[in-house]
Amino acid sequence: MAIDPREARLKRMMMRSMRRGTKEMDILMMRFASAHLHELSDGELDSYDLVLDQNDQDLYQWVTGQIAAPPEIAPMIARISEAAAADPVAKRPFA
Repeated sequence: MAIDPREARLKRMMMRSMRRGTKEMDILMMRFASAHLHELSDGELDSYDLVLDQNDQDLYQWVTGQIAAPPEIAPMIARISEAAAADPVAKRPFA
C-alpha cells in the first residue's frame, strides 16, 4: 500500500507547524495548519512550505503585523494572520 505523496507532504507540514521552536508560533501555525492545510492547493502548499522555512522571530513579527513580510510569502502570511485573528480561542477573555 503506497502512501499518497500529498498526504505524506501534509503530515510533514503539520509536524513542522507544531514544532516551530517558540510556543507562540507553535500555537499559531498549528491552528492554521489544522484548520486550513487540507484545503490549500499545491501552489499554496509551496508557499506555506516557504513560510515554514523562516525563523520564528521574523515569522512572529510578520504574522502579528509588526513588520511587512517579504513579497514572495506575504499572501500566505496574510492568510495565517487572518486565520489567527478569526480564531475563537484567541478572542476568549481571560478568566
